[in-house]
Amino acid sequence: MQFVGQGRSRLSEMGECWLSSTLPASSRPGFPPTPHSYFRKGQTLRMPRIQGRLREHRPCCPAASRCSGTRARSRRACPACGCPPSPPGVGSPSAPGRGLRSGHRARRRTAASPEARRSAGETVKNRSKKSSKKANTSSSSSNSSKLPPVCYEIITLKTKKKKMAADIFPRKKPANSSSTSVQQYHQQNLSNNNLIPAPNWQGLYPTIRERNAVMFNNDLMADVHFVVGPPGGTQRLPGHKYVLAVGSSVFHAMFYGELAEDKDEIRIPDVEPAAFLAMLKYIYCDEIDLAADTVLATLYAAKKYIVPHLARACVNFLETSLSAKNACVLLSQSCLFEEPDLTQRCWEVIDAQAELALKSEGFCDIDFQTLESILRRETLNAKEIVVFEAALNWAEVECQRQDLALSIENKRKVLGKALYLIRIPTMALDDFANGAAQSGVLTLNETNDIFLWYTAAKKPELQFVSKARKGLVPQRCHRFQSCAYRSNQWRYRGRCDSIQFAVDKRVFIAGFGLYGSSCGSAEYSAKIELKRQGVVLGQNLSKYFSDGSSNTFPVWFEYPVQIEPDTFYTASVILDGNELSYFGQEGMTEVQCGKVTVQFQCSSDSTNGTGVQGGQIPELIFYA
Repeated sequence: MQFVGQGRSRLSEMGECWLSSTLPASSRPGFPPTPHSYFRKGQTLRMPRIQGRLREHRPCCPAASRCSGTRARSRRACPACGCPPSPPGVGSPSAPGRGLRSGHRARRRTAASPEARRSAGETVKNRSKKSSKKANTSSSSSNSSKLPPVCYEIITLKTKKKKMAADIFPRKKPANSSSTSVQQYHQQNLSNNNLIPAPNWQGLYPTIRERNAVMFNNDLMADVHFVVGPPGGTQRLPGHKYVLAVGSSVFHAMFYGELAEDKDEIRIPDVEPAAFLAMLKYIYCDEIDLAADTVLATLYAAKKYIVPHLARACVNFLETSLSAKNACVLLSQSCLFEEPDLTQRCWEVIDAQAELALKSEGFCDIDFQTLESILRRETLNAKEIVVFEAALNWAEVECQRQDLALSIENKRKVLGKALYLIRIPTMALDDFANGAAQSGVLTLNETNDIFLWYTAAKKPELQFVSKARKGLVPQRCHRFQSCAYRSNQWRYRGRCDSIQFAVDKRVFIAGFGLYGSSCGSAEYSAKIELKRQGVVLGQNLSKYFSDGSSNTFPVWFEYPVQIEPDTFYTASVILDGNELSYFGQEGMTEVQCGKVTVQFQCSSDSTNGTGVQGGQIPELIFYA
């Protein structure tokens, strides 16, 4: 039998080993072939790799041929492999071997000395070396060699999954209190203290990320410096070209590109130092640290240096913190940064909470192009007098930005053609007479023409848009399948009707639909309230008139309230009026309203019997 391997003398060293004496009995002469007869005489085999380590021994009896190749009986059992003893006269040293050989003929000895028998307990390493050395010298030996064959025993080792350094060395606080943690380095480096790390600081951190984080804002091994910020507010920050080039393609071109300049100091006047530090922290530490007052500047830095994952994180942060107060500013910035998803989210907030957005301080900080886009908005859900006043406030701030005197003429000048985008003819007559007509911004002819527009049958031509805005159409989510009334229900007496709800998409609750009197027409006083985890988000006290029918009657909040998805809110109402009214029944726990799914559950604030199955607050009125 012949075996083809990758080497003769280094089989055990390379981890590729052959079984020399472990053939099944059915593969030896004199035994019938069985399914386990793997080898045949004269067959050439390429043995597979066997992952494991070898433990070798030699036969302990002088007359033994192979331990298990021919099952020759020696007089003593082999202490290493447990081969049974063979009878006298069997297995002479000159008998040809029936076992496996590693591609070469091993030398044989005529007798085994006591030293040879003791060698069975030698270590794997020494015996492997000896076997390898003997294999190298055996190529020139004759077939009548006196050395008995080597018997290998395979001990299989389990394959272990490769682990990262962070898995092998879990992050622990150093036992020595003087050792500095990564968080401490971050805190120190934010102020650029440039403290010298402790000796052998590399050994304190098991992962490359932690060791790399120590270099954040650290002068140690720094090969470039940045002077960041406008004149008068600059900050000098250290950097490492290799780390920066790995994190940004712009830095790579700056330091290693064809037009790279070998400068030790680079000035960046258009980026705020806090934003640049936030970007460096992401590149060095793989950590995103955003704040509401610096997220826009950080987004600008991430866009400038093409760090897309940080830019995406900034956009997500802005979307989650989006409200009517900052929607106009974010709209302007999203257009500048070309973020269409953020732009769409801003328009949703501005449309639904238009009056809050127009009255916010951020509205005065937008650019002229954004102002025009807002004034053109067809779905703006606001009174036109509110739009007119917001435009005048923006003009006043713009005069200050352009160092112009605060006069009526300058306000109209900075507004320009945007003034005619305000739909003044659609205002209520009282709003126009008491507001726009007396502002001084309109000329005398414009004022007269608009008054004629209100009163005359033949209306004059106007430069202003005279078609009212469409606004947003409110959607109603009705949670009851039927309603009823009884002689002893539904009574109020100052008690609270409450229900909890959650939505799967962001919506804006504009008000509630309520049942009215079941005993003819009546007027009710309603105090409505919307809370989240006990915090009041919106409330209003108003009156509504009931005509005695089973219809629902809307009660509105002063401003729509923004509702985040997958969070339960509590809707409450306290009614005062006719004690008997209609009530809902056969309530549903989940209602599909357009593209919005609303879930309902009982509220502990309800003290008047309202719940999921029946009661008051049959409708939620919202914008989506």
